[in-house]
Amino acid sequence: MKGKMIVISAPSGSGKSTIINWLMQEHPELRLSFSISCTSRAPRGTEQNGVEYFFLTPEEFRQRIENEEFLEYEEVYEGRFYGTLKAQVEHQRETGENVVFDVDVKGGCHIKSYYGDEALSIFIQPPSIEVLRQRLESRGTDAPEVIDQRIERAAFELTFAEKFDHVVVNDDLATAEQEVLDIIQKFVE
Repeated sequence: MKGKMIVISAPSGSGKSTIINWLMQEHPELRLSFSISCTSRAPRGTEQNGVEYFFLTPEEFRQRIENEEFLEYEEVYEGRFYGTLKAQVEHQRETGENVVFDVDVKGGCHIKSYYGDEALSIFIQPPSIEVLRQRLESRGTDAPEVIDQRIERAAFELTFAEKFDHVVVNDDLATAEQEVLDIIQKFVE
């Protein structure tokens, strides 16, 4: 049986990655598998081709865009692309895996639009912009100007929430995790 697709998007700092990691570790019965994206950046640290990403040159990436091989892609910086290959997703689905997409809101909307009812889209929303700022500041990983940029982007991304099948407000992590789990369980049954 073909696997299903679960798109999870959120502004940075909303808890999306934490929730996805919890689902993958604590709920093997869901048969979740990460969508492996492509990037035109070089591998970092111990990253391996075909594990964390498929690493392509900017020229290879552009050629695949021309060939319409991507479900979604974005040029984040000049010559720095990220995207999801249609063929890779289909390969994962054919093995019966339920493919999880950890993508930005635009990418999430593209994937949902492409697959329609075959894909479930979930938007993880912070309780407020103020709480999101506090979370980003408490991480201690970003300079104040970077946090300002993330907050500005988050305000824009929040306008996409209504385009998703479900919106989960992450006010309490355990509650949000359970809510996302319930939504996914109903979808994959």
